[in-house]
Amino acid sequence: MKQAAAVVRSFGPVFLLLFGLQFISMGAMEMSGPFWPIQIETLSTSESVFSLASIGVYVCPMIGISLTSAFWGRMGDRYGNRLMMVRALAGLAVTQLFVAFAQDVWTILALRFLQGAFAGYIAPAQAYGVEITGGRDRAGLFAWLQVATNVGSLGGAFFGGLILDAASFSDINLTAGAVCALCAIVAWATLPVPSSRAAPSAAAQAQTQKSVPAKDPSVTGLLWLIGLLLASRMVLQVPFSLYMTQVFGARHWMAGLSYGLLALGFVIGAPLWARLLKGSPRTMVLGWMIAISAGCALVSTLAGLTTSIVLFAVMYLLWGALLGGTTPMLLAQISASTPTDRQGSVLGLAQTCQQVASIAGIAAGVGATQLLGLEAAFPLVAILYTLSLFLALALWLKSRRTFEEEVYS
Repeated sequence: MKQAAAVVRSFGPVFLLLFGLQFISMGAMEMSGPFWPIQIETLSTSESVFSLASIGVYVCPMIGISLTSAFWGRMGDRYGNRLMMVRALAGLAVTQLFVAFAQDVWTILALRFLQGAFAGYIAPAQAYGVEITGGRDRAGLFAWLQVATNVGSLGGAFFGGLILDAASFSDINLTAGAVCALCAIVAWATLPVPSSRAAPSAAAQAQTQKSVPAKDPSVTGLLWLIGLLLASRMVLQVPFSLYMTQVFGARHWMAGLSYGLLALGFVIGAPLWARLLKGSPRTMVLGWMIAISAGCALVSTLAGLTTSIVLFAVMYLLWGALLGGTTPMLLAQISASTPTDRQGSVLGLAQTCQQVASIAGIAAGVGATQLLGLEAAFPLVAILYTLSLFLALALWLKSRRTFEEEVYS
């Protein structure tokens, strides 16, 4: 509680609105997240249609986001990230309401693509957060915004399971659409227009100039690392609910709760990682990425080996806590490398990279489970995290060599 109060004092009261909007809207969207395969299976006319559509229902919005995020980011730099947030929330609301009435898989896939193309909320919210805080403590800012997303994911998946047990899948989407519409109205009415969007605080500007140049080529490596870490996580997106029901015999609400434990672990871990790595040089951040990747590989291996749902839940919680030290910290490094008037563009690009990585992870997970069975999912996750470890090690060695050259030159 004290830590949350300190965050509000540091970032200002507008941060509470930003946090609340992200928490509520992302929670609303996540209510249907773990249960799409069940709905697609009900509507599919054949096994091949189910296989294709169960991938597409997750991949289509990601394709939409990946194709438009950079464009919306440039629009945010030009016309304001606040307007892009309202536009994204309105897009989520409209498409989600249409999805609620769709009764064939191809219409659902088309609407999910449009949902991604017209939405893309997270990147402008991050860029807007940098504007209202003047670039202070980016790691903490991104960590707390990710906390909002993951708290929403935790609650959304659980309540989505409750709705599905008591009503229908359409009711989940109707509820989500109404919530996103309300969030769009609140964002338009309450979020202030930043008075000086392009002017960061003097301390933040000095830190940006001395820490990493604006055209730092190593940012590409950071984007690759974010992508590989995210692909590792997304392997289980499609097979998760099927894994829970077939391996553990879990009901929908239990599957939703277990799915949300990853988010709960993230919520616990992200603020702690932000405090630990606040103001740390890139070499230290990358050093921790090596340790986190190793930890994720170990935890995911144990989760795939256990037949105890309790131990599985503990592993999922620990896995989430480790993930709290990944994307927010790496995004903070990328953001700090970029001038304030290009935050929307670079964070939009980062969002595009994350969506492409998510697509790759989902495709790999579905392909592995279709060919080798559900038991192949967790070993694949562990292999991808091992690759992340080696990439983080390579980036750490390069960063350390660059730092030593700067010191001795």
